[in-house]
Amino acid sequence: MSTSGEQTRRALRVYQVDAFTATKFAGNPAAVVSEADALSSDEMQAIAREMNCSETAFLLSPIADDHDIWVRYFTPTSEVPICGHATIAAHYVRATEVGAFAARRVRAKTGAGILPVDIEPVGRDFEVTMTQGAVEFAPPLRERQLAELLEALGFDSDDLHPRCPPQIVSTGHSKVLIGLKTVADVDQLRPDLAALQSLSIALGCNGYFAFALTRESSALTYGRMFAPAIGINEDPVTGNANGPLGAYLVEHHLVDAIDDRFEFTARQGDALGRPGSMRVAVTVKDAHPISVAVTGRAVIVFSTELIL
Repeated sequence: MSTSGEQTRRALRVYQVDAFTATKFAGNPAAVVSEADALSSDEMQAIAREMNCSETAFLLSPIADDHDIWVRYFTPTSEVPICGHATIAAHYVRATEVGAFAARRVRAKTGAGILPVDIEPVGRDFEVTMTQGAVEFAPPLRERQLAELLEALGFDSDDLHPRCPPQIVSTGHSKVLIGLKTVADVDQLRPDLAALQSLSIALGCNGYFAFALTRESSALTYGRMFAPAIGINEDPVTGNANGPLGAYLVEHHLVDAIDDRFEFTARQGDALGRPGSMRVAVTVKDAHPISVAVTGRAVIVFSTELIL
């Protein structure tokens, strides 16, 4: 029997998951907390800070009939509406806990709306497909904004791909997309993170995704993503950057859709020694992207019990 003033201890299951890979210690690590209904927002933020992954996903019970699961996402410093790799990780954990090896669709409530997530069996494992939010394009960056961005990245306009105007694109969580000429250019980036953080306020966008077309057989694109304004200096493999990239490639006619669909493999993470990849599928209508989905694998590195 507890004495007066003694708080009831709560036990939570916390997972460390590598997403956009099937190999441990590669891809993008995310923390996932299952059955998190009893947690306050402040407790979620504290756990995310302690786990110190770029994002921690919290699985909560549905609060209405229009969704099956509610997922909240926190970086070490703030809550964000949605996260690609943490979505893959969260639904991989949920599928593993349920233990059912049959294809199914889940309606997930997120800060970017209620989105479908599809779980497909791969042998005795799973892959997860995340349909992202509405595709939105801002105008290309204005001249002064572009000059500040290039200075923060340590590049000049000659390094930009001539058919890739730097531009904010969103499928639920916006990113500045910056097309460079070569993979080597992307790898050579040594950005001024403080300058990028300051620029985020002016742009109203906290993520910067630099990419190049590789024309490799294994992957069409290679990228790196920086978001110091939300505590992520560099993110290994980013679903909410490569998804918008797919829409951007279609919108700027850098690729050709077949039967109103364009699919490709995106590669990221090499610069951090955490290589990963995902499949990106863009649905196209009248030569414009109308929806984007990303598909990835995941692997549980460890799970532990957290006592609060």
